[in-house]
Amino acid sequence: MRPTPALLEHAAAALGELLRLARPADQALSAYFRSHRNLGQQDRAFVAETAFAVLRRRRSLEAAAGSAAPRDLAVAALVRVFGLSARALGEDAALAARVKAAALADLPAAVRADLPDWLWQRLAAACGEQEAAAIAQGLLSPAPLDLRVNLEKMSREQALARLGAAPAPIEATPTALSPAGIRLKGKPAINRHALFLAGALEVQDEGSQLLAYLVAPRRGEMVADFCAGAGGKTLALAMLMRGTGRVYAMDVSEKRLRELAPRAARAGISNVHPIVLAGEGDVRAKRLAGKLDRVLVDAPCSGFGTLRRNPDLKWRHAESAIAELAAKQARILAAAARLVKPGGRLVYATCSILPEENEAVADAFAAAHAEFRPLDCAALLAAQRIPLDTGARLRLWPHVHGTDGFFAAAFTRI
Repeated sequence: MRPTPALLEHAAAALGELLRLARPADQALSAYFRSHRNLGQQDRAFVAETAFAVLRRRRSLEAAAGSAAPRDLAVAALVRVFGLSARALGEDAALAARVKAAALADLPAAVRADLPDWLWQRLAAACGEQEAAAIAQGLLSPAPLDLRVNLEKMSREQALARLGAAPAPIEATPTALSPAGIRLKGKPAINRHALFLAGALEVQDEGSQLLAYLVAPRRGEMVADFCAGAGGKTLALAMLMRGTGRVYAMDVSEKRLRELAPRAARAGISNVHPIVLAGEGDVRAKRLAGKLDRVLVDAPCSGFGTLRRNPDLKWRHAESAIAELAAKQARILAAAARLVKPGGRLVYATCSILPEENEAVADAFAAAHAEFRPLDCAALLAAQRIPLDTGARLRLWPHVHGTDGFFAAAFTRI
């Protein structure tokens, strides 16, 4: 695509808003589009893809352009990420030529990885520089669009056949790991598709789907999604329970929980019960102490495992936030553990790639709670006919598994 000067100005202006880091990038971009309603669908796609390419590769693009100005970064992204020629960029041709000729091989490793120095250092210390570079590279590509089939309404095979049918076929394939997952080619407007509107499909990363299979709720059980948010995993748990038993969707955000009701209605699910928590020691949660068969704690975290979708997170989070998050995760996990009955299962999960939020929290919990025994995640998934062995704890990586980055540890109360 040969962008017009006006369109490049829009990309630079939108990028300038995103680089302020005052709010999540998707919210800032939506606000920009609302104030520029004259932009058509293709123009918006160009602006969004250019801006997010810069967020992903900000450090290496700054090095190539020799500038941190939004327009210069947009030009650098068009050249180095999308392969546009200097001639295609008109008045910015000279800058484009310099960007194309820039050598990055001798730059610091953190710049080549497009990560803040502190994040690169932690990742390299945990995994080694070679693996850290592979992880960083895997986080630079845009994420695919994954769907979860509501198996209460149809099989995955039926959903694939419907998606591929005329008059507007959508190219889709089964996911490699999740038995309910479908991966789409490109980014079609799936929320307008008849299957989505009928509740037969939900947008959900394959890695997130696997957490529900790790919890593996049975029919008729009492289950809690302790940090439910908008309820994506809650709905997956309810589906596996075939509409029986109870799923308590708990969260401190009433606003996010409100999004769950219409999604559950669309999916035809009636066994979900939202509970807005006043905090980790909420009275209503305490009434369920020792009564639940399964509890999932998908704890608030840095979200660095989702950098393919949310590249602004690596620039928005300060290093000091990690210790604060880990302390909060430990408190939430301890509070959720009280709900688990003897013989019940507790699953702690994050979409982080840092050991401080993952293994360290799980290890500290295990050391402080002798009443909980660790379970082997590979064995739990094998029991669900999912052949994935990342060790006793679940570890998912974009560059290895094609999913978002996830961690999970499972325990049973003895």
